[in-house]
Amino acid sequence: LMNEDIRIHSWPCSYYLDTGKQWISGKLSLTPVGIKFTADKTGELLVDFHLSGISEIKKESSNLIFSSLTILEKSTKHWFSSLQPNRNVVFNILEHFWREQLLEGRGAGAEGAAARPGKGKELTGMLAGSQKRLEDTAKVLHYQGEQFDNIMKGLNKIEGDMDVADRLLTELESPSWWPFSSKLWKTPLESKPKEAAAASEPKNQEGVILRIPVIITHRTDSSAKPGKLTLFASGLEISDCNSQVIHRFESRDVDDIRVHTPYEISVRQRFIGKPDTSYRLLSAKMPEVIPLLEMQFSKKMQFLEDALGFVGARKSPQVDLGTSIWQAATGLLGGVVQPGSPAGSREGMDNEQVQLQQHEKVSQEEAKELRQILKKLKGLALETEAELERQDEALDSISSSVDRATLTIDKQNRRMKRLT
Repeated sequence: LMNEDIRIHSWPCSYYLDTGKQWISGKLSLTPVGIKFTADKTGELLVDFHLSGISEIKKESSNLIFSSLTILEKSTKHWFSSLQPNRNVVFNILEHFWREQLLEGRGAGAEGAAARPGKGKELTGMLAGSQKRLEDTAKVLHYQGEQFDNIMKGLNKIEGDMDVADRLLTELESPSWWPFSSKLWKTPLESKPKEAAAASEPKNQEGVILRIPVIITHRTDSSAKPGKLTLFASGLEISDCNSQVIHRFESRDVDDIRVHTPYEISVRQRFIGKPDTSYRLLSAKMPEVIPLLEMQFSKKMQFLEDALGFVGARKSPQVDLGTSIWQAATGLLGGVVQPGSPAGSREGMDNEQVQLQQHEKVSQEEAKELRQILKKLKGLALETEAELERQDEALDSISSSVDRATLTIDKQNRRMKRLT
C-alpha cells in the first residue's frame, strides 16, 4: 500500500484565511489521497482534506483576487493565489489526481451497492489484479523472447557470412592453378541475401500493454499538460489529449528512466552534440506502470530517494515469477478458507470447493469466480515459467554462438594479415 503521507508535489502560494481576512504565504501540498496547506511562518496546517471531498476545482479571478485557484470542498470554498511555477501547472496536476480519485470512488461505490463487502470480494479483487499484472508481464516476456529469436537469426546469418568469408579466404590462399576454387563459394553468395532479407523483416504488429493518463512536462517547457502514456513491449509512447503522438521512445532509445516518486518518472534519451530528449510524467496510475518498466528497462531504472521505499516494499518481478504468484494466490485462498491447511497442498486443492462453500464470508458464486481466476493464474504462471526457462536456454545458446564467432573472426584476421 502507498503511504498516504507521501508528498507527490508541493507549490509555494498564498492561501486566503477567511477567519483572519488575510492572505497567508505557505505551501500547497498534494498527497495520493488529499490536499494540505502549511503556513510558512508558523508551520501550522491550515488546510487538510481528502480528494474525494472535493466537488469542484476552478481557475478564477476578480477585481480583488487576481489569477487564483479555487477548490470547493463540501460547502467550503478555498482560495489559493500566487501559485508557482504558475496556476495552470497546479490546476492540471490537482485536477488529474482528483478525477482519478473520483473514478476509483465510483468503482468502489458500485461494488458496495451490488453486494456486501467480504473476504470473497476482497480475494477476487486481489487475484484479478494479480492476473492482470501477470498477463502484462507475459506480454513483455513474449516480446523479449521474440528479440532473442531475432538475435539467434542474426547470429546464424553471421555464421553463414563467416563461412562465405572462409571460402573467399581459401580462394585467395589457393594456388592459381587450382581448378575448383571458384565453385566453392558462388552458390552460398547467391543464396545468402534472400535469407538475410527474410530474417530482417520486422514484426510491426504489437499490442498495447498498458495505457494511463499522465501530466506531461517537457525538458524545454515548464508547463504541465494532460496526455497519455502508452507502454508497448517495444517501447513507450507519449501522446496528448487528442491521441496525437508527441514522442515515441523505442526500447533501444531509452538511456535512463528516473523514478522520482511512485507517481512521477522522467524518461531520457541522450545525444552527442545536441540536447537530450527528456519528458517528465506524473500520474495517479504510475504505480501500475513502474513494475513493468522495471522488467523492460531494469538496467536503465534509477530510483531516487523519495521512491526507494516503493521499490524496497516489493519483490523483484524477475525472481521465480511464475511459481511465486501461483503459490501466493493458492496460499492466500487456503489461509482464508482453512487457516490450518498447508498452502497449495494437494488435499487442500481437492477439498477447495467444500471449504469455500462452508466459509461464511465466501458465497458459491464467489467461490466459482475464485476457482476460475486461480485456474487462469496457474496456466499463466506455468507459461511464464516455461518462457523464462526458454529464454535462459536462448541466452546460453547466444553466448556460445558469440564465443564461436569471436574465435572464428580472430582466425580470419590472422589469415588476412598473412595475405596482406
